Amino acid sequence: MSLTTFTTVLLMAGSQADATPPPQVDAASAAIALGQPSAAAPQDNPPAETDPNQAQGDGIVVTARESDPADPLDEVNVQSFKAVQSVDKAVVGPVAQGYKKAVPSPIRSGLRNILSNLSEPIVFLNYLLQFKLGKSAETLGRFTVNSTLGFAGLFDIAKKKPFHLPHRNNGFGYTLGYYGVKTGPYLYLPLIGPTTVRDLFGRVVDLSVLPAAVGQPFNDPAFAIPTTTVRLLDERAESQNEVEAIRASADPYATVRDNYLRQRQAEIDALRGRTAPAEPTGTVPEDAQPLAPALPYGSTTPDDAPASGPAAEPATAGPTA
Repeated sequence: MSLTTFTTVLLMAGSQADATPPPQVDAASAAIALGQPSAAAPQDNPPAETDPNQAQGDGIVVTARESDPADPLDEVNVQSFKAVQSVDKAVVGPVAQGYKKAVPSPIRSGLRNILSNLSEPIVFLNYLLQFKLGKSAETLGRFTVNSTLGFAGLFDIAKKKPFHLPHRNNGFGYTLGYYGVKTGPYLYLPLIGPTTVRDLFGRVVDLSVLPAAVGQPFNDPAFAIPTTTVRLLDERAESQNEVEAIRASADPYATVRDNYLRQRQAEIDALRGRTAPAEPTGTVPEDAQPLAPALPYGSTTPDDAPASGPAAEPATAGPTA
């Protein structure tokens, strides 16, 4: 090869090398190569903020009340419950205890008997609607004995020898449950306490029977208001121990609700001859009140139970008389 040809080849190779762009090195790669940190390099992710309401393994603390399908209106009910308790602590409870101290026990007992005797026609009517002819006859006999020998119900003669006719709770709410009507949502209402849509409707019917069928004095506010006031004060005064026991429970609202629903269902089951009424669980006794100047706690005396304790009727395939 001549010198001229060799020189030409070298010049061509040099020109091609000058035309080739140098490799691009980004700042991150260069920094990594030099062992220096880079702003473009991804940093370790900071620890995520922890939501205190989310689960934290075994250390989770749940403070919210579990929802109950029977209590879809629990937010409203809880607020009603709190309001009633505030009024009860400030006004109703002290007044009821003052009534208990001021009025002698025999007089309170006599007034209680009279008001209870006035409820016997409602009990009688609902036993007829349930086709429990034996119970309806016993209720009519009890009402007759106490209205005559007991001086208009002042004395409960019928529950003693030789009659042995105890008072039994019954009402249209029980009749609806007896025939399979569902309870509907649970409610906690001022002046009524724990109830359900079904039981509230039944209560309205019960309160309307005597005013509609008899008239005076049951439809006169001058009679209805004082008798209702005395009844509510007496119920609240006699339930002080139960009120304190419920308030001392972990969740007073849930205690009242669960015991009411459980006991009410047990009473209707007993009415249908399925099972004996069960004692409410926890520290609440059978005759507990609803933490309100209201009706007795779920009408806890079983419909088909004597005064001495619960007793179920023989189990049958369906409603029995």
